[in-house]
Amino acid sequence: MTLTTANNPASTDPPRVLVAEDDFELRRMMVRALRKDGYEIVEAIDGIELLERVADTLFDTSGRLFDVIVTDIRMPGWSGMQVLHGFRGKTDMTPVILVTAFGDEQTHRLAHELGAVCVLDKPFDMDDLRMVVLNTLNEHAGSSEVRPPNAS
Repeated sequence: MTLTTANNPASTDPPRVLVAEDDFELRRMMVRALRKDGYEIVEAIDGIELLERVADTLFDTSGRLFDVIVTDIRMPGWSGMQVLHGFRGKTDMTPVILVTAFGDEQTHRLAHELGAVCVLDKPFDMDDLRMVVLNTLNEHAGSSEVRPPNAS
């Protein structure tokens, strides 16, 4: 199956998702849910590691960028919001999905102003995360529909 995504125009590789969450158990559940759909997952335990993972892709000779970033808003080091602010205005910005336990109206508004495609309030259902990732991939894939690699 050939998957076409914004960052992997004609790739047979599964979509690549960066998951940044400082809560070990929640990160493990998110990674498990997304791997179940066949995505290639890269993990980050905090905002600093998130930035390192993104920077690594810029120097990776394979050219594999992330198709989606899922990040907590409040983490040690850089917050998800700070990372999103750093991406702001980039035309080739990787879509960012934010998750937060502190999702008030102002946080949601600021996140969307900075370019977040979605903000999920904790606790959230893992199926909701899976659907948001899939919808995000489809919205940014251009004309081709993306299906999870393990979809039947």
